Amino acid sequence: MASDIVPIQLSLTEGDLVTLWAPRWREDGEEWEAFLGDDDALFAFPEVAQLAAFVRTAREHDLVDHPAWSVVPDLSVAELTPEETQTYDVIGVPELAAEEADQWTIGELHEIVGMVRSIADVCELDVVTEVLDSAPGFGLLHQGTLPFVGREGGRLWAQLVGVIAERWDDVIDALDDLVDTPDVDAAALAAARKEEVAEAAPAPADALLPADDTDEQDEQDDVDPDAPAGFWDEVGIHPIRITTRDGEFVTLRCFIDDAPLFLGSGGTIEVFGSERALTRWVAEDGADGHDLTTASTWSEVVDRAGVGELEVEVDPLDTYVLTGLADDIGEGVLAVDASQLERAVELIRDVAEWAGDDEPAEALAENQPLGWLVSFVVRPNPTRLAPSAPFDRESERFRALVDDLSARLHVH
Repeated sequence: MASDIVPIQLSLTEGDLVTLWAPRWREDGEEWEAFLGDDDALFAFPEVAQLAAFVRTAREHDLVDHPAWSVVPDLSVAELTPEETQTYDVIGVPELAAEEADQWTIGELHEIVGMVRSIADVCELDVVTEVLDSAPGFGLLHQGTLPFVGREGGRLWAQLVGVIAERWDDVIDALDDLVDTPDVDAAALAAARKEEVAEAAPAPADALLPADDTDEQDEQDDVDPDAPAGFWDEVGIHPIRITTRDGEFVTLRCFIDDAPLFLGSGGTIEVFGSERALTRWVAEDGADGHDLTTASTWSEVVDRAGVGELEVEVDPLDTYVLTGLADDIGEGVLAVDASQLERAVELIRDVAEWAGDDEPAEALAENQPLGWLVSFVVRPNPTRLAPSAPFDRESERFRALVDDLSARLHVH
């Protein structure tokens, strides 16, 4: 998922509905927050496939001008499916509030109330804001059980539960009235549903390439065999671009049984200043002697390079820019481009796994300062406490990870 636009699930009267939420971001010196919708409605869908069809074809809605929107129409159905932590059972709040006021009940209630308040603020639902402001306990949920212990805490909890019992229907009614499910393009919906089925189907554990059956062969016959992207998808190996302070470099990567594999060996990646240089090296010196030779399709890459037919073209989704992030982290979470950070961390983790280096995984664990900051930026949630400044330590730790990765690049 585009890290600063998040799929969420809202459970309302009509059932479980999926939509998109853009947590607070800063643009032109101002803070913004938005949901998928327009001036009159919040758009939500009973199927993820419907959401996928809508974002791939719709041209007018409130998220079109979001800085990260250009990535969203290219997301898969799986990437548009809300994670478990982004599901909000709004209609179940009265039942939840009837349970014991322990850390689990209060934590879940805090998450739901936080999302409901965000919707109310963005969509100007005055009645919802009025309900949430009518008991001080709603504003204390982020503190956990502490405000609700003792006699005074019991009074606060009882007041909150009373407001929910008396007025939560007003909240649900307001959200039900706000939500609309627009029509979606029939062809786009059919394609998304087919994709959803394909994503759910188990793949052979030992196969790098899909099984050769009639339907898939027919699809391959419809593809231009000379199209670069089509060839790379067929062989399961993809060009990637890495930008460091030393320049922009191109190399190759694939995944076998979900494990990353790079063009290189012994933890050193062979990188090139241009696509042409990469192609020439594969044809001459790079046919063997590196880890990609274990991919069953590597010989196809070599064969194409040898006859001058290998076209290297890097997909934008396979581009990793490592520059500037350490400085941005030092300035604070609002200064960091979440998409750039997410991609950089993805590359750092993949290279470390391939090289057998445990240090990046340890540094990026959520119980570490840098890992917590990264998690907060790439998986935003209004219910989480923001990391606290200063961020000098996190900045230097990230800079060290980037420097370690850069040192692994052997430039041709």
